[in-house]
Amino acid sequence: MSKRNDVPYRNNLPENLIPKQWLNIRAFMKEKTPPLINPATLKPCTVSDLEPVFCTELAKQELDDTTPYIDIPEEIYNFYKMYRPSPLIRAYCLEKELDTPAKIYYKFEGNNTSGSHKLNSAVAQAYYAKEQGLKGVTTETGAGQWGTALSMACAYFHIPLTVYMVRGSYLQKPHRRTVIQTFGGDVIPSPSDTTNAGRAILEKFGKDCSGSLGCAISEAVEKAVTGDKVKYVLGSVLNQVLLHQSIIGLEARAAMEMYDEYPDIIIGCAGGGSNLGGLIAPFMRDKLLGHSDPYFIAVEPASCPSLTRGKYVYDFCDTGKVTPLAKMYTLGCEFIPSANHAGGLRYHGMSPVVSKLYHDGYLNEARSYEQTKVFEAATYFSRCEGILPAPESSHAIKAAIDEAVKCKETGEEKTIFFGLTGTGYFDMTAYESYKAGTMTDYVPTDEDLEKAFANIPDFGI
Repeated sequence: MSKRNDVPYRNNLPENLIPKQWLNIRAFMKEKTPPLINPATLKPCTVSDLEPVFCTELAKQELDDTTPYIDIPEEIYNFYKMYRPSPLIRAYCLEKELDTPAKIYYKFEGNNTSGSHKLNSAVAQAYYAKEQGLKGVTTETGAGQWGTALSMACAYFHIPLTVYMVRGSYLQKPHRRTVIQTFGGDVIPSPSDTTNAGRAILEKFGKDCSGSLGCAISEAVEKAVTGDKVKYVLGSVLNQVLLHQSIIGLEARAAMEMYDEYPDIIIGCAGGGSNLGGLIAPFMRDKLLGHSDPYFIAVEPASCPSLTRGKYVYDFCDTGKVTPLAKMYTLGCEFIPSANHAGGLRYHGMSPVVSKLYHDGYLNEARSYEQTKVFEAATYFSRCEGILPAPESSHAIKAAIDEAVKCKETGEEKTIFFGLTGTGYFDMTAYESYKAGTMTDYVPTDEDLEKAFANIPDFGI
């Protein structure tokens, strides 16, 4: 094994060190995240409020903010062993190219057929659906990573799946929808004329509307609540998903301990918050308990800047306004982002947990980048490290490179850790656009955002 300073390039934890519990970061927070609100009663949601939409066990996990660790069921754990633990990699080649004194590590979640971290929660949600005896599940997907992962998990547990895929991504990424179909999932471009919510959105925004995750959520929820023994599952934003994704950070922390390392800077891309929340979970626990003080950076696209330019208020999680209200950084549930290539980061709001941590100053910084700068970083990284990263992941790569360059300028030997959420092999049209010089940057104006903010409901909470 190639080494420098007696540290290997790649650390795969032994199988027996795969975490057997998820970490519930809410149990360690000094101030709890504001509760989900039932828009009909304006009272905090109960399990019974959520059961028409979610599996019962997932509804319980969603509202549990006191249990610090939750056991991973054996069937889920056995599934994890097919592709976990995922590697923690020292980016020696990138360090050398940048000529930086910084040490750069990344946790690579692309070593499975779905190509991303999404499988960590997909298998959990499919398992609970099977345990409840459901006849099917519905979901939304942006770039297609979540839909791909869930189709794999549903195929494993023999559960029918309907996926509403954001229309912009449906057209940009035909191979992802083919993978979903190969695993048995039914894929519908959203907004569609198959639901009342979809028809209303098409009427308001036009038949060529590129859609958004908020639109697709509305359709998937409607499909679930009108079906027979069908529930809705989701790939980001809510507490249950961040809980399942904590396995990323737990593995990373254990692997870094084997190096006798601890990160000074932790960076994750941020769309709905699932990867970021899971990546930072054990390190944020350490910070909340006063054991360490790493610097956390959330990175989002400039075209959909919920943390950097949004408002911290209660808002609907979907465009059709059928979901509970969540207090989060939001651009407004009717905000339709531009059809850029980071489809998985095109959500109008941010996880309530991530939002609260950012609002209270524990998540130190949020920054946004235009997509041409992101693809410049992705190309640079791929030539150094030999992995073609997903556009979403490349936001974190851009920030990591920027931080490493700062270390070169100051001479500081900081340890930088970021999440590489997945591969970009289904995103070749985006790379082709970048290389051809046809990729453009879109940043919403203040006027654009004000129009979206005007549609945020004011319930006085």
